[in-house]
Amino acid sequence: MIKYILTLVWALTITSAYAQTSDIMKKNILTQRQLSLAECASLEAQGDMVRLDAALSKALDNGVSVNELKEAFSQLYAYTGFPRSLNALNRLKNVLDDRKHKGICDNEGKPWTKPALWNDASEALKRGTEVQSRLVGGREYKYDFCPQEDYYLKSHLFGDIFAGDQLSEADREIVTVAALSGMKGVDAQLASHKRGAVAMGNTAEQVEQLCNYLSENGLSQSDNAADVCHGDWPKGSPNTHFAQYFTGNSYLAPIKPKNLSAEEQSVQSYSNVTFEPGCRNNWHIHHGAHQILICVSGKGWYQEWGKPAIPLQPGDIIDIPEGVKHWHGAQRESWFQHIATHVKTSDKGSNEWLEEVSDEEYHNIHQ
Repeated sequence: MIKYILTLVWALTITSAYAQTSDIMKKNILTQRQLSLAECASLEAQGDMVRLDAALSKALDNGVSVNELKEAFSQLYAYTGFPRSLNALNRLKNVLDDRKHKGICDNEGKPWTKPALWNDASEALKRGTEVQSRLVGGREYKYDFCPQEDYYLKSHLFGDIFAGDQLSEADREIVTVAALSGMKGVDAQLASHKRGAVAMGNTAEQVEQLCNYLSENGLSQSDNAADVCHGDWPKGSPNTHFAQYFTGNSYLAPIKPKNLSAEEQSVQSYSNVTFEPGCRNNWHIHHGAHQILICVSGKGWYQEWGKPAIPLQPGDIIDIPEGVKHWHGAQRESWFQHIATHVKTSDKGSNEWLEEVSDEEYHNIHQ
């Protein structure tokens, strides 16, 4: 009897562990419904109505409701303009009529209701400011250069539009990232909303999956995003281990000399580090080693404490002396990749991570 109980307990423990692992895996993987929403958003942004027809049918088959599609296209007018938003809505109407004629009954989803927030302009501004602050990482964002634009962003986009209950905040950011990926010249905004997508409830792994899906399916028209994913240098995986020392998203790809076998070790390690636009690491110091950076793709910055920032491009090499406080990263509107390696100067080496490079410091070097 005791043996039976122990066996049962063991089986239940294993089953529970598998269930938890499955839940974690599911949490980090976008559903077909979410990927379909993203595909429709990207094609709306590109104005590709031919491909959008097929994508809409696939989305409806994958569980996206009619009202969710309406909400996504309505939201996107704030990013892609009214003409493309209206064109996509009209294509949706045509696709629904065609499917109804074929005997397909599509799921309308939750009935649309007018948000109460629309009747209170001051509350819309307050709520929108809160939403925008969460999206940009917990700090209030002000665009003082153009106060009316700042008001539209807070009150209308993040207030009125985000008050709708058809899409979750996480799904709204998936829609936005996909649409921005379908446009040229918006790398800075794309990078910002990739960070925002995580702040609004998605995981870094889900955002990475989304960008790879868009690139692999010809849905990313971003100036550099597709190139950096499929260029000569590997992009690698999200740099989660060191994420606390970076502003923005970075990726890490260890590189091993091709002539070495799996069992052989190189005399020193090499890694390709990829920075999204605007991403940079904190001020830091290397002890017991020189760090060598070999720039291979995009545009970046390197700065030592008390000295002007140095612009970087492919072919540039930086030799960082031991004990020098510095930082490096991407320029504001470009992806950036460099190979990093270290040359030891003593047996004991370490990194001393310091304060962030503030937004003010970073933006001042672009002036």
